[in-house]
Amino acid sequence: MESKARIISISKDLISGKFNVSFAVDSIADLEELKDSELCLIVRKWRKKRSLDANAYFWVLLDKLAVSLKIPKDELYRGYIRNIGGNNETICVQNKAVDRLIDGWQHNGTGWVADTCESKIEGCTNITLYYGSSTYDTEQMSRLIDAVVQDCKAVGIETMTPRELEQMLGAWK
Repeated sequence: MESKARIISISKDLISGKFNVSFAVDSIADLEELKDSELCLIVRKWRKKRSLDANAYFWVLLDKLAVSLKIPKDELYRGYIRNIGGNNETICVQNKAVDRLIDGWQHNGTGWVADTCESKIEGCTNITLYYGSSTYDTEQMSRLIDAVVQDCKAVGIETMTPRELEQMLGAWK
């Protein structure tokens, strides 16, 4: 179950030392069956999910751009993934683990890209791991679409009008 929520209060039980957190949630569907069960709780800032229409629009434009530029679509896609920002982690790993980590990361999908660079730590390599667009929130997906729209316009590929694009992207906000 996933629901939009807001923290109402946080207190500490003086006897057990545990924290009590109260949430206000939009929906209580399925909560009763979870009562008195051990739960896994992940709390993060709420972001509206990206629009599937916007995702489809991105792939249509990317395909047209790949044909126009005579660049493989997957290669073009990975370039956008590397350039939108806010979608990666850089870690330092032992050299012997580099290939296995990269192979495992890239098995997540086409857009799950990994780049390496030399580490200042002997016997280690820095790896920048880029998350694929399937994990993007609306802000990241908007940047991705904006980038492909600009490139399409530069080579004369017809895109949505600014008003149509604004309406599609505005549906997320």
